[in-house]
Amino acid sequence: MIGKQPVRRFLEDSTVADWLERHALKLTALLSAGVLAVMLYFPVGIVFANAVFVDGVPTLEHFRAVLADPFYFGSLAAVFENPLAIGGHLGALVGWLGAISISLSLETPLPSLEVPLPWVSVQTPGVRGGLFGFTAYQAALSTIASLVLGLPAAYVLANYEFRGRQTIRSLTILPFVLPGIMVAVGFYAMFGQAGTLNSLLGAVGLGPYSFMQYSPLTIVIVAHAFYNAPLIARITVAAWESVDTRTVETARSLGASRRRAFLDVVVPQLLPAVFTGALLTFIFTFMTFPIVLALGGLELATVEVWIYDRMRRLDYAEAATLAILETILSLGLTYAYLRYESAQSGLSRAASSPGREKLFPDLRTALSPKRLAIVGYGVVALVVFVGPMVSLVIGGVTDSNGVTLRHYSFLLERQVEGADFQTQPYPAIRNSLLFGLGTLLIAVPMGVVVSVVTARAGQSGTIIDTLAMVPLAVSGVVFGIGLLQGLVFGISLPFGWQFQVTGAVAIVVAHAVAAYPFVTRNVSPLLSNLDPAMMESARALGASRTRALLDIELPLIASGIVAGAAFAFAISIGEFSSTVILAGGSETYTMPVALERYLGRRSGPAIAMGTILLLVTASSFVVIDRVGGRFER
Repeated sequence: MIGKQPVRRFLEDSTVADWLERHALKLTALLSAGVLAVMLYFPVGIVFANAVFVDGVPTLEHFRAVLADPFYFGSLAAVFENPLAIGGHLGALVGWLGAISISLSLETPLPSLEVPLPWVSVQTPGVRGGLFGFTAYQAALSTIASLVLGLPAAYVLANYEFRGRQTIRSLTILPFVLPGIMVAVGFYAMFGQAGTLNSLLGAVGLGPYSFMQYSPLTIVIVAHAFYNAPLIARITVAAWESVDTRTVETARSLGASRRRAFLDVVVPQLLPAVFTGALLTFIFTFMTFPIVLALGGLELATVEVWIYDRMRRLDYAEAATLAILETILSLGLTYAYLRYESAQSGLSRAASSPGREKLFPDLRTALSPKRLAIVGYGVVALVVFVGPMVSLVIGGVTDSNGVTLRHYSFLLERQVEGADFQTQPYPAIRNSLLFGLGTLLIAVPMGVVVSVVTARAGQSGTIIDTLAMVPLAVSGVVFGIGLLQGLVFGISLPFGWQFQVTGAVAIVVAHAVAAYPFVTRNVSPLLSNLDPAMMESARALGASRTRALLDIELPLIASGIVAGAAFAFAISIGEFSSTVILAGGSETYTMPVALERYLGRRSGPAIAMGTILLLVTASSFVVIDRVGGRFER
């Protein structure tokens, strides 16, 4: 046995201390890579192995079956089944394009595609996109809806000054704070049969209308726009404020009209930001899960929802095959986003940013067509963005008979009298908070280390960044299934050993892996802006690497670390995709899981639980807003 004194002398030896200091980044990077390998890549690999191995023998039979199945790929299935028949496929495509017609009729049937507007339908001659086609279709519609709602907000925030402008701009961070399942419940409280909108319509003698049943796809797309339009607005506002006004003034002085100067000078400078926001939105909505699961179910199943259903039916091979195909698509899109973001990060910022005029300087200006259009947009924004959250709060304290606290009373009664198999509110709240704290302990150090490695990697930084951002491209459902099949069930090791991660630890690991990319995205921009000369000067003056890190680097990136920590906590609180798979008894289910379980039985208690979840996540938003959290470039 080694004595304490020799160990202390060994650690205090200057040579050893210098070696540890010089190699600290490499050691922490290796440790982080090891954690990712065991906790992320290995579980995902287990899921993927279900698709390429049958009884230990590699095969592509599952891929052939899925690719050639019209249920999954529609008309493209024939292409995958017989890719050499190019002429026939092209002829069918030309005939399909020539047969498309647009009809402005409520009675026109829609055999293959559904446009979520009651007065427009698209009729095609039996051509179907399949599950993947529908997933891309709803993601494209959701992206368009997000652009339609987000770009006007960016225009107003970038060009006008008004009371509450800074607060509204701060609220554009909400998509990364609010849990998806809570947003779904908020839309249920807003557009449901007994929702706020029907109550308002009933006050003037209209309704009630079954919005949720009449056009559920429309509700899903609007919910996606609620989530992603603020993201597009946040990214575009930053780009708009960086437009150099001198270029606009030069164009005007050369005879260009205000409209021509905007189209030829301002729009080209905004397009990179718009494209970035649209690409992110498409990625997020292509991999959508809780919103579709809660509002659409299997009737509007996306690839993600169908994978979850296949796993529940123990069809692991088919689910794994779908997961691989989905991950390939999302990884490609994520890599394209990171490459594009890297290319745009080197562009210079404006030397002269545009000034903002008052939104309503006088009554005559307030009645101008432009200001009236802004007011009209404000009304739509109130319905889409404010309505669901206000309805969530109101729905928790009202029912068909008026104001009541019986929904919260039900939660208390369930807590006092509930059996072990029932979902109780206190364990859900307790678990969510504890899992959030545990997530911070893992996600924040990992996120900072990945940021430092990426910043110092030079040209290879984009590749490292892409590998580190895999959690954004791999679905939470796939990751949760991999953890369940691998680490939760246990891994057999040599000499009879077994490695197993169960219960709360597995959920914390899942949350940390999902959250650390947000820490990285908050810290990396600050690190890239640091002047290396400051560290070199400190070192030249005799400061050790550790002292220079503590006294110079960390204070300069502290706001990014705090914002990243708030993001990580909020992601953990709202994580649903992997948690719903891993959560078992009362020691592991969280508030989002409890909310989903209540929603399947009684909507009132679900709305009340959603209100509690809203209050908890609001604290994370306050922290992020105070320290300037970011996710955009």
